[in-house]
Amino acid sequence: MDALDVARWQFGVTTVYHFLFVPLTIGLSVLVAILQTLWHRTGNEKYLKLTKFFGKLFLINFAMGVVTGIVQEFQFGMNWSDYSRFVGDIFGAPLAIEALVAFFLESTFIGLWIFGWDRLPKRLHLASIWAAAIGTNLSAYFILAANSFMQNPVGYRFNPETGRAELTDFVAVLTNKVALITFPHTIAGSFLVAGSLLVAVALWHLIRNRDSADTPAYRFAAKFGSWVTLVSAVAVSITGDIQGKIMTQVQPMKMAAAEGLYQTESPASFSVLTVGSLDGSRELFAIKIPYLLSYLGTGDPNGTVQGINDLQALYTAQYGAGSYTPIIPVTYWSFRFMIGFGLAAAAIALLVLWTHRKGRTTPDSKWLLRAGLAMPILPLLANSFGWIFTEMGRQPWIVFGEMLTRDGVSRSVSLTEVLTSFTAFTLIYALLAVVEVKLLLRYAKAGVPDVTPDPEPDDTDDSERPLAFAY
Repeated sequence: MDALDVARWQFGVTTVYHFLFVPLTIGLSVLVAILQTLWHRTGNEKYLKLTKFFGKLFLINFAMGVVTGIVQEFQFGMNWSDYSRFVGDIFGAPLAIEALVAFFLESTFIGLWIFGWDRLPKRLHLASIWAAAIGTNLSAYFILAANSFMQNPVGYRFNPETGRAELTDFVAVLTNKVALITFPHTIAGSFLVAGSLLVAVALWHLIRNRDSADTPAYRFAAKFGSWVTLVSAVAVSITGDIQGKIMTQVQPMKMAAAEGLYQTESPASFSVLTVGSLDGSRELFAIKIPYLLSYLGTGDPNGTVQGINDLQALYTAQYGAGSYTPIIPVTYWSFRFMIGFGLAAAAIALLVLWTHRKGRTTPDSKWLLRAGLAMPILPLLANSFGWIFTEMGRQPWIVFGEMLTRDGVSRSVSLTEVLTSFTAFTLIYALLAVVEVKLLLRYAKAGVPDVTPDPEPDDTDDSERPLAFAY
């Protein structure tokens, strides 16, 4: 083990931990805005209750996301200074716009929304949560544009004198075809998480408090969250299919690694389950779907999908001696866990809708409650495994075709220093995780708030009141 290994572990743990908060923040910001819009349009009190209820959960999650995101960016200068020096000219523009425009828009209008209840005009207050939601999604786009450069470098030239990538076309960076499909795929995954949270919380209250006066609000939240989850699952599938085809074009090794495909095949089958030798070099047993991998990778059921061995030989000739193959078990299983956990959340959402169909009473199944409580965890796992696949499948490149991961680590940072920061961050994150879960559970269990308006103040002068005697 050396500093590079620990630095990679630290960045991986920090990124996965941070991304536990990101999708919920992105999805909930829009869903809370929709709920408040429904209240504004209808005046129905249940929408106001749900707005304030899930708005509080959104704010707790947003605060944790900001804290972990700041720590994540510190690592670029701490452990990955050579990488930062190489891509700084490219990353500077989108990340600066994200901080100065999108995040400023997001944080400013969240502040107005928090303190603007009963102080701002209703339309202006509604506009503030929509502005915050737009800022949240804009932040995601600029960050994904920067990440997409690592997957498919565009809009730059390499300066051999400085050893840096220099920006030549900012529009090309923002319109990178990887970014254009990764953004809707990520947003759909975020709504999958947010919709699942609505279902889980609503089901808990429906089953535990069957005679509550707020049952209509929870029934709506359960159905609304289920529809959001199902529609998001369809969107994730469609965008994921497009993303797979683009990935095959720009990073064919990643697609081959996702399947554990060593030999080029035409047509290529998709393996639902494969058991290989201990060294991963040959297949012992497999359950396969014919033609599916060819369609996922090329759009043609008979299309050719390049294998790991042929790509390794090609990259060796192009970039020099070395291994250009990612860790196959990680890419293979993370790809399948991503799909499996997402489908499981969609299946539970479908079950919830079935129990709420016309004429049905409030559900009381303990199994449904347990499945519902697992719902937010399933898409969170799907999102996490999706990002693990995306980043690990790119290895050994930190910027595909331009910079190896081993060349991006800070040369002046020792193993002891990285271990110290890794341990400290992990302990801090563990503490934050406890705080986050306790806060979410506390306010989720509390239920929707009472929104009955306070009585108008009595301005009658005391001298004008009739005398009253108490006996």
